[in-house]
Amino acid sequence: MLLKRAEKYGFCAGVRIADREVKKFAAAGGRGAILGQLVHNERVVSEMEELGVRTVESLDEVEGGTIVFSAHGVPPSFLHTARRRGLRVLDTTCPFVYDVHDDAERARQLGLHLVFIGDPEHREIQGYTRDLEPGTYHVLSALSEAEKVDWSQYPQGVRILYQTTLNAEEYEDVARAIESRAEATRTDTICYATKENQDAALRLAEDPEIDAILVIGGRHSANTRHLWETCSRLKPSYLVHGVEDIEGEWLEGVSGLGITAGASTPDYLVEEVEERVRTLASRAEGLTDGDRAGREDSRRVDTGENQSALSR
Repeated sequence: MLLKRAEKYGFCAGVRIADREVKKFAAAGGRGAILGQLVHNERVVSEMEELGVRTVESLDEVEGGTIVFSAHGVPPSFLHTARRRGLRVLDTTCPFVYDVHDDAERARQLGLHLVFIGDPEHREIQGYTRDLEPGTYHVLSALSEAEKVDWSQYPQGVRILYQTTLNAEEYEDVARAIESRAEATRTDTICYATKENQDAALRLAEDPEIDAILVIGGRHSANTRHLWETCSRLKPSYLVHGVEDIEGEWLEGVSGLGITAGASTPDYLVEEVEERVRTLASRAEGLTDGDRAGREDSRRVDTGENQSALSR
């Protein structure tokens, strides 16, 4: 089986720096807590806990020591709260995220209404909006949402900003709907590494040698999900979080398999997945025709039994 990785995949610069800084902190004997997942990958979270840096969901869970702010960033008030409580702060916020904070603040001071295109539940978006007055911004993720807003109530103008992990092209209709109804300007806030990963995933999916694609990433990783959505439009694509998720039947009839990974996926996970795929492919090649026929019969029997059980 041909295995081909995307030209760009895996850790972006911001995530790599965050990972390195926390490991350096732990190696120096530091102990503390990370507010939310350092990056959206369960293996990385487990690795950090083994190093003595646990993950917490609230500042209230930290009574002393060091608090780590993840690559996704936090509301500015969190920094003041942490310092007021006597906590040391290790800030690993991605520079691109800080750029969005800065641009949003400049636009707000100019009296512009802020529109963040992204997932309102995503920690990055919550970091931008938590400290803002409710009437000063919108968070939109669909055209229908943009069409419901009376944009005439913002004659001073609108500034559009994107969650850094999005594919801006997929939300072009949302931005254009706003621009057609309001005096609006955009800020290019898409992380270049995210865009490079997305473009490389698309090229991989378009490759005629590739029959199917594995996309590796964390369960809560937005950019990984976007990679999978991009690939699945063109080829059978499977989102996996690790080797335990890979199904051997996905590889049947596949002569070329593409592999890509989200910006929060460490290199060692990609290596593990590749090794697992090679093992499964080798086993499949070793099957005789009789073995294959027997396995197919067994699968049909199992399916029938499962269906009967469900009907009961």
